[in-house]
Amino acid sequence: MRADELAACRARLEEFAGEVFTPLARADQRVKGGLYLRGLLLDGRRKSMQPMAGRLGVDHQQLQQFMTTSTWQVEAVRARLARRAVAVVRPQVWVVDDTGHAPRPGRQAPALQRRPAVRDGRYPRRHRSPAEART
Repeated sequence: MRADELAACRARLEEFAGEVFTPLARADQRVKGGLYLRGLLLDGRRKSMQPMAGRLGVDHQQLQQFMTTSTWQVEAVRARLARRAVAVVRPQVWVVDDTGHAPRPGRQAPALQRRPAVRDGRYPRRHRSPAEART
């Protein structure tokens, strides 16, 4: 979304942010929540703190502190966001997928590598990050 498009729907966006971030205790947290939301909606490939802050014309530490060190309960915000999404989307069916974090057994499991053990001479498996797995 371009800056002029964002400006055109600013009133609706502020109403939405006000509703979603109402559970936040402090006014400055609610303001930074709205700022973060605007940063996500603006055009740009990277949605990390520094590029978003550059597009918004603010110091990236404001966004960083809101996401990492600010003391607010994410559950209340997620619940409001979920209620809003259900009202808009009106889902007919719910699918629950609990396999996303299940460990995958076997030698061909993704992101596993063998490495020498400290003792016994055995080679236990260890998980690697996706970046490590590509190298």
